[in-house]
Amino acid sequence: MSPLSLIFGAVVGLSLGLTGGGGAIFAVPLLVYGLHVPAKDAVVISLISVGSTSFVGFLHRWQLKEVDVKTGLIFAVAGIIGAPIGTWLATLIPDVALMVMFAALMLIVAVLMWRQSQKKIEPTEHASALEHPVATNVTCQRNATGQLKLTSRCALMLMGLGIFVGIQTGLFGVGGGFLIVPALVLFSGIPILHAVGTSLMVISLVSISGIVSQLYSGRTIPFEVTSLFIVGGIFGLFAGQRIGKSVSPPMLQKIFAVAILFVAIFVLVRNLSS
Repeated sequence: MSPLSLIFGAVVGLSLGLTGGGGAIFAVPLLVYGLHVPAKDAVVISLISVGSTSFVGFLHRWQLKEVDVKTGLIFAVAGIIGAPIGTWLATLIPDVALMVMFAALMLIVAVLMWRQSQKKIEPTEHASALEHPVATNVTCQRNATGQLKLTSRCALMLMGLGIFVGIQTGLFGVGGGFLIVPALVLFSGIPILHAVGTSLMVISLVSISGIVSQLYSGRTIPFEVTSLFIVGGIFGLFAGQRIGKSVSPPMLQKIFAVAILFVAIFVLVRNLSS
């Protein structure tokens, strides 16, 4: 099991490094179907490994000034509140129904991300389109240098999205990156590269709340698999970040969308056929 744990952890880390999210989408299926870990244990392993790997990635992105701390903190605080709610809801819903809901949510996100990747971005006078796109149809507006203009409407939107992501974290045992990146891009006008770094920050913080709520509900931590997953995840993270620098933002969004689509189909087939 040890080599596979490292390899699967690296796959999760690669996803996090490349897109800033989606790690837990791969983690849970790999643990359950690849390593035959019980679903409840897979939830805890996923949160711990993804949260730890995301924190390492966040520190690296922060040094590169690719993290919007203000936007991320608003999002994260709300997510921390939502995670225990999701954990409680998970106890009321059968496992198969939960996974089908999870897959349906992934399909929606995949479509939204693909559509976003098709939109053209106009450069501003002070920055390139890669760094600071002009957002005219989002709730939160930014100035020419990319700084967030925090209004009450914007704050409420970010907090609402954060709580929703937190609920998904507790409900499905995911870090929420597959929701955070598109939410930041679609609603806060943040460029994709900065959305990746900010997402890693949010995942690491919200995962803590998810882990605590999972442990409080009586779940345990398989230390061997978890530690190997973390080690593999950190190696994969830096590989993904290096690769991501050579790929255009729209292409990153397309890769993200296609990856989510395939995993969603796999989860649907496995659960509906059983």
